[in-house]
Amino acid sequence: MAHVLAIDQGTSSSRAVVFDARGRAVGGSQHALDAAYPQAGWVEQDPEAIWRTTLAAGRGAIADAGVDARDIDAIGIANQRETTLLWDAESGRAVCPAIVWQDRRTAEHCRRIVADGMEAEIRATTGLVVDPYFSATKLARMLDAGDLRRRAAGELRFGTVDTFLIWRLTGGRCHVTDATNASRTMLYDLARHEWSGPLTDYLDIPGALLPGVADTVDDFGVADPEWFGAAIPIRAVAGDQQASLAGQACVRAGHAKCTFGTGCFLLAHTGTTPVHATSKLLTTVASRLDGVNAYALEGSVFNAGVAVKWLRDRLGLIATAAETEDAARRIDGDTDGVVVVPAFTGLGAPHWDPDARGLVTGLTLDTGPDQIIAATLKGIAFQVADLLSAMATEGVAVEDLRVDGGMVANDWFCQFLADITDHAVQRPANIETTVAGAGRLALLGAGLLSDLEALPEAAQSLRNFAPQTTPNQRAAWLDEWQAAVRKATA
Repeated sequence: MAHVLAIDQGTSSSRAVVFDARGRAVGGSQHALDAAYPQAGWVEQDPEAIWRTTLAAGRGAIADAGVDARDIDAIGIANQRETTLLWDAESGRAVCPAIVWQDRRTAEHCRRIVADGMEAEIRATTGLVVDPYFSATKLARMLDAGDLRRRAAGELRFGTVDTFLIWRLTGGRCHVTDATNASRTMLYDLARHEWSGPLTDYLDIPGALLPGVADTVDDFGVADPEWFGAAIPIRAVAGDQQASLAGQACVRAGHAKCTFGTGCFLLAHTGTTPVHATSKLLTTVASRLDGVNAYALEGSVFNAGVAVKWLRDRLGLIATAAETEDAARRIDGDTDGVVVVPAFTGLGAPHWDPDARGLVTGLTLDTGPDQIIAATLKGIAFQVADLLSAMATEGVAVEDLRVDGGMVANDWFCQFLADITDHAVQRPANIETTVAGAGRLALLGAGLLSDLEALPEAAQSLRNFAPQTTPNQRAAWLDEWQAAVRKATA
């Protein structure tokens, strides 16, 4: 029976799953991945660790599935977006640490871009706001270190994580990305489906560094047999959030999903016509199939699961993420006026404030760990409410909100999310929809799936959470939240 190997290279782990031709998982493996924080606002990863954990996960998934690698028809890759790598074209070795999407070190560069009057052009061309989140200023920063700019013209290659993995898997034969990842660099022209010459010139980024841009389902070369035991075609690539759109069967205008991983990402599919937001939401490529771009409107929250990790690893208030639900239920969600703004690496949409920092407000002598834990969960949900409100102002209606990612195993959190957003929240049976989306895209690329709508199981919900609070209570919560955000951004 035919199979595909789906790789989900994320910020905190590398995961791989083998799916059969009917989209059923038959084996999987996951390996943790660490990050380094050399200075406040800086986030780095070791490119070799990204590669090693990805390779180990792929090999482990194949072994766990008990299939012969020769029976795997295609590989699909989903990856953490915006994370920027630069490597030597001859050796394939990275010349510096990867700068992770959360990194804020280029905030001053972004302010100079705005001062130069380039913000409107970048917005119109790329659909993005000017922010350190995206790859362009990270790459410019790398090139300005040491003698790298001198070497850039012919010796070096740039890529997001997908491009780096493809380069390694194909032995340097393919230097390519897909449209979803390209659209997150702040260098990609949405209308022309190509790198923007004016923007690369402005940022002094040599064109020779940049990968080719392919469709989401396309020919990305063949993985060398030394990696997985057989020569396997790479047939699908998508940024992790776009992969989860496919995994949640959000493939038509009006479909929306929100993924809670290290960060939190709300994407609403808008069809083949991009919505150029007047608010600070992002226009991004949802997929590119058969030469046609489909688009999404996106809001990004930088700190979600990482805030829960902060509660565990830095404050020691919990031993496992699952304990957050118990803590919130012990106090019935009543934080007694405590509000946490989890802006550890700035605030994303719709605020886009790279200088914002985390804030805990409303502390009294009666405040205990449970209030802080519950307030942190609420702080993540409040930001989703902000995003949905901004989308509504753009005329993008979201009816039911499909959620996925590790945090949504928490029933209390899902219920509060429904209450604060006034949206029904749908949680699928399989909350790991990113790797499932990579698998389904690979099935499509291998010719084992007719289209992405032929996925009835993807839309099946394990549980629906309907709003239960009153409009007055919701308004009071949001007023409290907005007051705290004003303090965090002052």
